[in-house]
Amino acid sequence: MANAYHHGQPLYLQGGNTCRFYGHPVAGMPGTPTGSPVAAGQAPAADGGTQPDGSADQATVIDCRRYSGIVQYEPTELVVTVRCGTPLEELEAVLAERGQCLPFDPPRFAPGRTIGGVVATGLSGPRRTSAGAVRDFILGTVLVSADGRVMRFGGEVMKNVAGYDFSRLLTGSMGILGLISEVSLKVLPMPRADQTLMLPMSQAEAITACNRWGGKPLPLGATCWHDGMLYVRLCGARRAVDSARQELGGELMQDEAAAAFWASLRDHRHAFFAAQGAAEGEAERHAPLWRLSVPAATGPIELPGTQLVEWGGALRWYRPSAEALAVLSGTAPAAPQTAAQALRERIAALGGTATLFRADEAHADVLRFHPLAPVNLQVHQRLKQAFDPRGLINHGRMYPGL
Repeated sequence: MANAYHHGQPLYLQGGNTCRFYGHPVAGMPGTPTGSPVAAGQAPAADGGTQPDGSADQATVIDCRRYSGIVQYEPTELVVTVRCGTPLEELEAVLAERGQCLPFDPPRFAPGRTIGGVVATGLSGPRRTSAGAVRDFILGTVLVSADGRVMRFGGEVMKNVAGYDFSRLLTGSMGILGLISEVSLKVLPMPRADQTLMLPMSQAEAITACNRWGGKPLPLGATCWHDGMLYVRLCGARRAVDSARQELGGELMQDEAAAAFWASLRDHRHAFFAAQGAAEGEAERHAPLWRLSVPAATGPIELPGTQLVEWGGALRWYRPSAEALAVLSGTAPAAPQTAAQALRERIAALGGTATLFRADEAHADVLRFHPLAPVNLQVHQRLKQAFDPRGLINHGRMYPGL
């Protein structure tokens, strides 16, 4: 990395390529079409146009999968330290042997997902609201900066007062600040009891129920509403789960079916996420797909298309219908940038954000992540300047100019 830095060579940090759809493509990453705005050194701008991203040259790919393995695992201390290229499946298998897990349910999307990718994307699964987010389980990291410096942040204990907790800042940074070479994670025991209830109800009823139950001492592990059915996962002590099951009612889902359901939701293999005409579990997914984050108590958001609701109402997955562009943009022919802006304004008015999680060809020039407030954008820019002043690492992956 130091050699590339001194020669001004752009770098693309590559893990398992299971999340290449997330964020803006950069020159050099697999699947970037030759001649596309990004491959030509351009990045989508907030107004739907393009602007230079400082990476017109084809980037050098750094394959992080070569740096793999568990550095240290202390089951009694509930701490594991792993290298960035370690496959998620490998780590979870080792943890499962000791009855432990990563409670934030990191999505796998496809075989080959790496721990570095888990931290860099910062994506959590169905149990996020009950267990916590990825950043809540990061104890320490080792970062290799653009110029090759090795920096250590945090440690292997929860109570760390050695300055600013930079490790959490790296979570969700999409690799734009440097290569996360190692990470120390807090792990937890698997729940002793795990049951799933099915309750038929409308989206409005489901959101109300989840928020009401959230204020009670119930072992709510995860919730999901889709197509008129609310799925409630109960995780915890056997007595607490049995008591909650009696209180909530509903139909008990068989263990095998429940495990398959939550895995399909976590890994986006559920029929809602699958491409039209594609079998469940295939790599291709239906696009565009929006990720709407709103206050949990927000009522149903009427939008043309279909929705799947997680996290007790705080996360809404939105798959637009064929006419959604025209309806949202209010123009003919439909304009994707205008439609995206209208959607984001509507979600922002509710106190939320809208991320274009998966983009199709029509949305190639649409900003992927919700626009930052000016003061927050300045913070991002200063951090990028401090750790990658020449703008060489994953440049433009998150926002234009970053």
